[in-house]
Order: sequence, then structure tokens, then C-alpha cells
Amino acid sequence: MRAIILSAGQGRRLYPLTQNLPKCLLPLCEGVSILGLQLRVLASCGVRQATVVVGFGAEEVERHLLEQAPDSMEIETLYNPFFETTDNLVTAWLARERMRGDFLLLNGDTVFEPALMRRVLRAPPSASRIAIDRKPRYDADDMKVSLDGGGRLLAISKTLKRHEIDAEAIGVIRFSGDGGGRFVDGLERAVRDRESHSRYYLSVVSENAASGVEIESVSIEGLWWQEVDCAHDLDRAQQHLEEGWAPKLWSEPREPR
Repeated sequence: MRAIILSAGQGRRLYPLTQNLPKCLLPLCEGVSILGLQLRVLASCGVRQATVVVGFGAEEVERHLLEQAPDSMEIETLYNPFFETTDNLVTAWLARERMRGDFLLLNGDTVFEPALMRRVLRAPPSASRIAIDRKPRYDADDMKVSLDGGGRLLAISKTLKRHEIDAEAIGVIRFSGDGGGRFVDGLERAVRDRESHSRYYLSVVSENAASGVEIESVSIEGLWWQEVDCAHDLDRAQQHLEEGWAPKLWSEPREPR
């Protein structure tokens, strides 16, 4: 299983913390970064390959990977030269050659506990399966999800109307079989339109669902995750990790890579 992690952005909403440091390198617990924690969790769940799409501060991210990447993982980076002028749809498109067979697609600013990833990986087989959570209220920045009665995706957007909202996407999708190919086809169509360069890759997922592509959901309700968009999010993640399970992932001495 390969993980593709979209970590090209700077994270300007976290200024001044990210003025010179990519968002994915912000420290969370005992000096381990957002990206470092993602990789540790993935490795603990048996994921052995990762492609990290980088952009802002690419060289620093690559140096950081030499220090914090799990020894059990084979990791490569891809560079997005358009990171300053495009959104993550283009970042995902640049990794399209890695989207074969079984793989995970992760937002570079979503951290989560190992139990969450295990639930995603152990969910029943499906060409595309998107991780969702539910809460009493959703704000304007949530990536809201509409589902049919059986948990199949109907639409995903930040602008869904209140009566259409069933959950939110957390930034983790598992693809199997022809699911990745259908996603890549959608990305290829989208990048031909310059206006799409400022779109999220989840808009392609939504368009595929609307066209009849079967995209199932997996609920991770009750399990911990945190999207890190602002300083408050970072504080919440740091506090949770300092009190919880995270240090166990790197408590044993590791040999330099």
C-alpha cells in the first residue's frame, strides 16, 4: 500500500509560524512534525511506501525526511513548481503516475491516531472509500459531505446547503482497483481548465460521484483526528498528543538513516 501525501502548501493562515517553515514541518510533540507523525502512524499500520508532494520549502522537507522518516518506509518526493499559484487539485494531478493499484491519498495537514488509519484500511473493499466524521454543527470551512442512505457519496463541497449535509470529509481517501484510474481521469479533465487550478481535488471526487462513480464512505466517528489550518488547531493537536498515545510511536531509539 502506498500513501500519497499532499504537502506542497505554505500554510499562510499560520503566519508567522510558517513564514519560513512549511506547514507540514510544524512541530507537534517531542519535536515530531505534522509530516513526521503522519508517516509514523502510516508505518505503524503497515504502509510501506509514501510519495510526498512538496512545494514551499521543498529542500527543507526533504532534509527533514532524512531525520524523521520511519526506517520501514520507502519514501520519495515529487515537486510541485506551481504551488504558489494553484491549489491541491494540481498537487494531486502531479502525483497521478503513482495512483495505480491500492493507495491512500492524504491531505498534508491532517493528523490522526493509528486506530483511525486501521479502520480505513480494514473497511470493506471498494474502488474508492472516503473517510468521514460527523458532528452537531459544521462551519464554513468544513468540507461537507452528502450521502445516500447506504453511505455512498452523493456530493462533497464547502458550500452544501444545511439540509444536504450528512458529514464532513477529513482528508483521507483509500483507492483500490479501478478507483484510482477514475480519479486520475477526473484530474486530467480538470487541469485542462485553468479555472480548475484554484480548486480542491475533492471537487473531482464530487464530480465523479455525480456522474455515477461509486464512492463509498467509512465513518471514523469516535476516533481522534485534527486538521491543522490555524494556530488554534495546532495548539489543540499539540495538547492532545502530549497527553495521549503519540510518544509511543517514537519512544524506541532509531538508527540514523
